[in-house]
Amino acid sequence: MARDATTIDIDGPDGTRTVRISSPDRVVWPVPGITKLELAEYLVAVGPAFVAANGDRPVSLERFRDGIGGESFFSKNPPKGAPEWVRDVMVTYPSGRRHPQLVIDEPAGAVWAAQMNTIVFHPWASRAGAPDLPDQLRVDLDPQPGTDFADAVPAAVALRELMVEAGLTAYVKTSGNRGIHVFAPIGPEHEFLDVRHAVIALGRELERRMPERVTTAWWKEERGERVFVDFNQANRDRTMAGAYSPRALPSAAVSCPLEWDELEGADPAAFTVRTVPQRLAELGDPWAHMHEASGRIDVLLEWWQRDLDDGLGELPFPPDFPKMPGEPTRVQPSRARKPEGD
Repeated sequence: MARDATTIDIDGPDGTRTVRISSPDRVVWPVPGITKLELAEYLVAVGPAFVAANGDRPVSLERFRDGIGGESFFSKNPPKGAPEWVRDVMVTYPSGRRHPQLVIDEPAGAVWAAQMNTIVFHPWASRAGAPDLPDQLRVDLDPQPGTDFADAVPAAVALRELMVEAGLTAYVKTSGNRGIHVFAPIGPEHEFLDVRHAVIALGRELERRMPERVTTAWWKEERGERVFVDFNQANRDRTMAGAYSPRALPSAAVSCPLEWDELEGADPAAFTVRTVPQRLAELGDPWAHMHEASGRIDVLLEWWQRDLDDGLGELPFPPDFPKMPGEPTRVQPSRARKPEGD
C-alpha cells in the first residue's frame, strides 16, 4: 500500500531539519522507476555540492505535478507554505517588474522544493546579495539537429582555450541532455547586458575558429548542422539547469560537473539520479574550488568593441524581452526577404 507521507531528517546550519515528503512512493521517472522519495534522498546525498553550485542565488523551480510525463510550470515566486528558514530575494526582471525569488541555502531547502514537486532547479548567474551583477559567465553549447554531444566536445575544448586567452578559468558540465555548459567565475562588477556581450564576443571568436562546427546564428534556419552558442542564456532571468540538478528526461539524467579530461568520451546519459551520488562520493566535486578565484571580462569586452568597430552589431534578444538598443529586427530572415521582382 502506498504511503501517504514520510519524513527526512537533514543536517542544517542550525541543527537537524525535518522535511515532510507527501506521496513518497509516487513515481517521478517511470522508466527507471524513481520515486519522489528517491529524488529527495538524491538531493540529500549530493546536498553540499548542490548548495555550493546553486545556493545563495535566486532560483526558479521547474515543477511537475505528475512526474516528468505530466504538466510542468515554473515557480519564480516562492511557493506558498515555505518554511521560515527558507529565504527569498527581490530581483528585477527584463520588463522592469520586481518580485521575490526563492534562495536555497542548505540541502533541506532543495528537499523541500522536491516536496513541492520540483525536478529541475534553475539558478541565476548572480548572487542573492547582488542579483544585478553576475559572478558567473555561462556559455550554453547547444547541438543542433544532425549533431550531438560528441560534436559539442571539441567546441567546448576550444572554448576553454579561448577563455584562457581572455584570462578566465573554465569549468564544464553536461547539460543533462545533448548539450555542454561551460562556466567561468567572474567578479560581480558588470550588469547582465555586459556579460551577454562578453559571451557574444566569445561565441563570435569561437565561430571564426570553427566555422564549420560552431554558429552564433539566432535563427534556426541559419544554423545548419552545427553547435549553437546560445548567447541569450546570458541574459537577465535566463537560466540553465543547475549543477547536480536532475532533468525531466526519461533516464533521470543529471546536469553533472566533469573534470576536463573526462569530457571526451563522456556519456551524458550515464550521469543520473542513481549514479551521481556514488560518483560524487568517490571522485569529489570538480567544481568545488570554482569561486576561490575570479576572473574579469575586460578582454572579452575589448573583443566586443572590436567587433562593433568592424560592423558587427547587437544580436537578437528573446521574443519576450523589450526591444533593446541597437537590436536588429526580430523577423525570421526568410520572411524578411522580399520576393524577386518586388
